[in-house]
Amino acid sequence: MPLVEPVDTPRLADFGKVHFIAIGGAGMSGVASGFLAQGHVVSGSDQADSEILRELESQGAQVWVGQDATHIGDVDTVVVSTAIRPDNPELVEAHRRGLPVLHRSVALAALMEDKVVVSVAGTHGKTTTTAMCVAGLESVGTDPSYVLGGTIVSSGLGSHMGTDNVFIVEADESDGSFRQYPTNIAVITCIETDHLDTWGTAQAYRDGFAQFASRESIDTLIVNGDDEGAVDVREAVKAAGKKVVTYGRSTSCDLVISDVDLTGPVASAVFAYAGRKVRVRLSVPGVHNLYNGAAALLVGLALGANEGSAAMDDILAGIASFTGTKRRFQLVGEVESVSVVDDYAHHPTEVAATLASAREVAGTGRVLACFQPHLYSRTLTFADEFGAALAKADFAFVTDVYGAREDPVPGMTGELIVDAVSDHGGVVTYVPAYECLPAVVAAVAQPGDLVLTIGAGSITTIGPKILEALSHV
Repeated sequence: MPLVEPVDTPRLADFGKVHFIAIGGAGMSGVASGFLAQGHVVSGSDQADSEILRELESQGAQVWVGQDATHIGDVDTVVVSTAIRPDNPELVEAHRRGLPVLHRSVALAALMEDKVVVSVAGTHGKTTTTAMCVAGLESVGTDPSYVLGGTIVSSGLGSHMGTDNVFIVEADESDGSFRQYPTNIAVITCIETDHLDTWGTAQAYRDGFAQFASRESIDTLIVNGDDEGAVDVREAVKAAGKKVVTYGRSTSCDLVISDVDLTGPVASAVFAYAGRKVRVRLSVPGVHNLYNGAAALLVGLALGANEGSAAMDDILAGIASFTGTKRRFQLVGEVESVSVVDDYAHHPTEVAATLASAREVAGTGRVLACFQPHLYSRTLTFADEFGAALAKADFAFVTDVYGAREDPVPGMTGELIVDAVSDHGGVVTYVPAYECLPAVVAAVAQPGDLVLTIGAGSITTIGPKILEALSHV
């Protein structure tokens, strides 16, 4: 996958009629919705029908299922994502006609025109932290614009064009596009090697974050002070003369997280900042979400969302009421005292965090983890780390690799991770076809168990089918 280099962002008015290739994607659909809200004529296509396509159609977009050169009508601008291949018929037609073809990040940056921009970056936690920022600001009466790579459970929205001058964006580092945004307040949740298919080396990946956080437009960097990779970038940003605010469990951080309680389905801790201590009780589990909440609080305070002594309390009330985003430890349902939870985790650290949360929520019950590896390159790079994480489950079920944007690699399958789980002492079963998981899981599950479906690919569709299989046992 090629690295996206920053370019000059056109004025929003210059886009004219806009066509989005793969308009139904989690990230692309939010940008398309933003252009519709700004009064642009929008069209787009995707390979498969979806609720997202129907929703965009209800907002006024012209959408097609399937991609064809004829869909490039009298448009002025074509928007693509990194995943679009050069031989896509619509892209070929756009180039043939000499139309401007812009990356999704450029179109998104145009929506930020004249806004105060908060960009939330990091290897893990971007979606949840972005959504928590929205919740915190909304609780004090701010109506921010936002685009994130997921859907907020409480509102059903993944994007919104607000009436206030704040724009919050989940800033994706996977292809380098996070360097495109005119960021004023930057957040880095953590930096851990990933996306080497794009960046090439771990150092190049880390350097990309330093470039992102050192941009001229940035006033403040909010960074996880406990994360080694983020701390390295923090020093580079300090050297560039930017204001840096840290959060974490280390007493050297500006916001200190202490007295952590992870009992049951929620997370609680004391946040100490600027001479005040507040007990925070989230509506979502996991210590990682306490870190996400701390970052969101600092964003609200940096924006001056609610000046005065009650600022922390008011912003935290919104963060505490946040009930999650879809595919982030999302409860799918329960049958015969067996709970099924779906999670987007697709990096070893994310998988480990999801399993740790599951262990707390399950209590005396067992944790059954169904994992679908995402990308051949990631599977090869992190097989052993995935094995170590999945070995913490009582039972692990691993499917074949979901290749997404990558072509199959001969001989590379999910068995690479299965072997690693076994090497780390875990109990694991290889289920190559993810469609077979419901029957396999239903045969093992017992009352009190918590079943996880984990991965960034098609495994998200299996949760309801596992519930159905459980109901027939």
